[in-house]
This record gives sequence, C-alpha cells and structure tokens, in this order.
Amino acid sequence: MLTEAQVLEALRKVIDPDFKKDIVTLGFVQDLKIEGNRVAFTLKLTTPACPLKDQLTREAEEALKAIGAGEVAITQTAESPIQQKPLPGVDHVIAVVAGKGGVGKSTTAVNLAVGLTQLGAKVGLFDADAFGPNAPRMLGALGRPLMTRGGKIVPIEAHGIKLVSLGLVVPDGQPIVWRGSLQHSFVRDFVTKTEWGELDYVVVDMPPGTGDIPLSVMQLVPLTGAIVVGTPQEVALEDVRRAVSMLEKLEVELLGFVENMSYFVCPSCGEKHDIFGSGGLAAYAEKVGRPLLGTIPIEPRIRKGGDVGFPAALEAGPLGEAYRELAENVARRVAVAASQQKPRETPHQKPFLNIPLKK
Repeated sequence: MLTEAQVLEALRKVIDPDFKKDIVTLGFVQDLKIEGNRVAFTLKLTTPACPLKDQLTREAEEALKAIGAGEVAITQTAESPIQQKPLPGVDHVIAVVAGKGGVGKSTTAVNLAVGLTQLGAKVGLFDADAFGPNAPRMLGALGRPLMTRGGKIVPIEAHGIKLVSLGLVVPDGQPIVWRGSLQHSFVRDFVTKTEWGELDYVVVDMPPGTGDIPLSVMQLVPLTGAIVVGTPQEVALEDVRRAVSMLEKLEVELLGFVENMSYFVCPSCGEKHDIFGSGGLAAYAEKVGRPLLGTIPIEPRIRKGGDVGFPAALEAGPLGEAYRELAENVARRVAVAASQQKPRETPHQKPFLNIPLKK
C-alpha cells in the first residue's frame, strides 16, 4: 500500500518548465486520495489555457506508476492565483502593440484571442484602435451594435470571444476625429463601463504608435504585459524599438515579440522565401532578453479570413497551428509574468464620454 509521503515524493519529480519548480511545491496537487495502490488527485493549474497540462499529467502518471501505483486518476482544473484583478472578473489583460501601422497588429490580436479560446480559456477583446476599429469585421460581428444594461456596456460575442469595439458604435465609414482628451475619455469609459463577466484574458488591440490611446490604456489598466508585433525588415525594427522603449518608460512587462509576414511559402514549389529578410527581430528579441513568441507567414488565407470574419487561427493545418503555438507561448509567459508582478492599483476616475449605445 502506497503512503502519502511516497506519492508526494514521486510527484516532486514532476517539474513545471516555466516556473522551474515541482508541482507539489507549486500547490498544483490537490485533493489527494490513496486507496491501496490507486492514487487520485486534482491537478490544479493557474489557467485553463495551460499548454503543459497534458504533459504534466502524463509525467505525473509515469512517476506514480514507477513507485507501484496500479491505477492513477488525475482530474485537471484551473484557478487563477490572482487576488487583485486588473478589471472586475478579469484575470489578465494583454496589450498587443506595434510601433507603426501595417504590420498586422490587429490580425495578431484577433487570432491570439481565438487561439487562447481554443486552449480552453474565456477571452475578451477590447478594440482600442479608435481610428481603425477593424476587429468587428475580422470576427464577423459587423452590424451587431453594442448595448447597455444598468449603465454598463455589454460586449457582443463572436467565435466565443467577448468583443467591445468602437466599430460596433460608429456608422460604417464615419471617421473618428478626436483630440487627446477625448481619446483618453474613450479608453476610460470602455474600461470602467464594460461588463466583461468572468474572463481569463482580455486582449487589447492597441492603435499603432506611441500616442494618446496607448498611453491611456497603460495608465488606466494594470496590464499583465504587452506583446510587440513587427516584421523582419530593418525599417520596421526601428519602430519595434520605439514601442519597447515606451513599455519600459511606462513600466509595462514586455512578454515578447511576434514576427508577422515572416516568410512566404510558394504554393507551387513549396520553397520558402524571406521576402522582408530574416533574423532581425529574432536577434533583437535575444538582445533584450525576451522570447520570439511566434512567426506568422505571409498567407492569402489570413487576409481572406479577416475580410469575411473567419480568423485564420480557426483553420486546420500549419497556418492555424502557427497561431495556436503563439497562444500557447503567450499563455506560458503570462503565467510566469503574473506570478512575479507586484500589485498595482487601478486608477478610479469618473467617465464622462457620452457614446450613444443601444439600450
């Protein structure tokens, strides 16, 4: 008959590669029950999107069977250890930023949100790009206006994602012409008045550059971290450096980088072409000590999917897999970053921007 001490000692050999500690020390082993040579416990992780959950389960089973366990029953569950949530009901807020437009930032934000949903997480998307709110089209949500309930904005749902965007409020083709104070008010209203419910992640699609709205988001929301999107050519890398500098000055954790339009695979011969060069962003990521979280190819299906509201992350095959790998890497980085962060206060300011929403 196995003892609790034997079981726990065996499970201490299962190491989480991100936290670099064993699952017993991390508190992942819960509700342990031993009946003869049958062992059952709950593997309690920090996020349902943990890409290592099956690996940890498999290693735990192997460790227990190595000491004579005849039957091993492991139940997976997840509960965020975050005590002070950045937004009511929301565990993590991830900003997707770019130093310039045209590098695929919105496409990355939308497909990252979809990828996290596919991993089992509950996800929201805040389209903070007030001057180019494209997320509704990319998620197939055009023509579905936002509504309010009890003075709160109620997100719409598309592909399992809760979406808030100015593109759901402003008539198609109408430009947004705002000075700085109105841009700040837009962010403040959508942050304080949105009823997100219980979510694991909110992905924020930032406008390009280092202007008023990125500044307001980073001041008003305690971000878990930010992802910087770039392309391989040197001109784009200059803007990546500016975005990184902004994050440093505002003390926002840099989770890593995404290299978009990284390469093109010829559909006829299968040969890979580095149209915009190669290696530049990877070298810069290594220099600043942050990972390259994903490399996304130039692929017509990404554009087509964005136009018709079917994000490429939903596809089977290598293209969808590239976005799923990105989501996995982001989930791992967020878990580690959140465990190391000190609590930050969310500024409380009374909203005053009056955006007409359907009641």
